[in-house]
Order: sequence, then C-alpha cells, then structure tokens
Amino acid sequence: MSGEDPSVEMVRVLLAEDQGMLRGALALLLGMEADMEVVAQVGAGDLIVDAALAHRPDVALLDIELPGMSGLDAAAELRERVPDCRVLILTTFGRPGYLRRAMEAGAAGFLVKDGPVEELAAAIRKVLAGETVVDPALAAAALGAGPNPLTARERDVLKASVDGATVADIAARLHLSESTVRNYLSSAIGKTGTRNRMEAVREARRQGWL
Repeated sequence: MSGEDPSVEMVRVLLAEDQGMLRGALALLLGMEADMEVVAQVGAGDLIVDAALAHRPDVALLDIELPGMSGLDAAAELRERVPDCRVLILTTFGRPGYLRRAMEAGAAGFLVKDGPVEELAAAIRKVLAGETVVDPALAAAALGAGPNPLTARERDVLKASVDGATVADIAARLHLSESTVRNYLSSAIGKTGTRNRMEAVREARRQGWL
C-alpha cells in the first residue's frame, strides 16, 4: 500500500472506467501493489484530460467505450496536453481496428480485461519504462486485418448516425451540406459491404473502425 515504504517511487495512475463496480475493484487491486497509487478515477471520457491536468498521473489506464468521449479520443488529447502521461488502453473489446487506432492515438499499450491483475500491473510498469505492451493474440490479428478503410469524415458521419439522426441533422451537426453527408454515407456503406447506414455503423463498430 502507498506509504508503507518511503523508498519506493510510486507510480501515479489515472483510471477511466464507466462501470463503477469494476472501476472500484481495479483501483483496490492496483492500490495493493507496493509501488502504485491510483490518484484519480473518472467514469466518463470527457473528464479524463481535466483529471490528468489536475493530478498529473504517470500512466492513464483507459477503457475505450466511455460516455462523453471515447478512450481513444481521450488518448489523442492526452498526447497533446499531458505528453508526460503514458496511456494504456484496457478494454473488453479486443478488436484489431481498435488496436490500430489506439497506436495512432499515441497509446503505449493495449490489453483486454480478462487478464490477471498481475499482468496489468506489469504492463503499467513497462509502459512507464518506455516499452510498448500489446496483447499478443490481438497484435497477430491486427497484422492480418489491414488498415481502417474509412476516412476521418466517413467515421464522423457514421458516428453522427448512431442515434438515428436524419441526413439534415447530421449535416447541421457536422457543418456539412446534405449532399456531402449522403456522399460520405454512401462511401462508408460501400466500404463496409453493408446495405444501409445502420448496418454500416454496426459493421464498423464490430471491426473497431469507429
């Protein structure tokens, strides 16, 4: 526990997880490591950067699917605003597309949640030491999956479609013309090999492209 040995240099950890019970359990387990201290816990992605600025963690442990902002988007923002903080993505969804996006966002590690806590603690120490830590099975799958075929704008338009918004709603939200939105949707549907935008959203999520 922190404070037991003043000679141990503590690793300051920020924990972002929207499920309160899991977040509390992870904080408790990591707090039992002699060299780790969970200095901040948040349940939404749009709280991550402010918490990191306030508490200056060494490592941010982020879930991907969070309310407010995804862990991947937060990782990219942390790289810009808190560059000394190393990011480790911890997710239920071991999708090759997510791994590629995490690395593009500057994450130093990517693990799935079903591993033992000892493995997680070791990964935190490794990324702090400058290493990159990736789940081996996921790394192999990502190598064979190919790159994300969707452009940034196509992803934006699909994300804006998630709540059933109309083309006019999406156009207003993204400051685009309706014809441009239709073109992006048509292109995304073609690239995902689906029949309509809701199928395209589901397939893009399944692949980890959104």
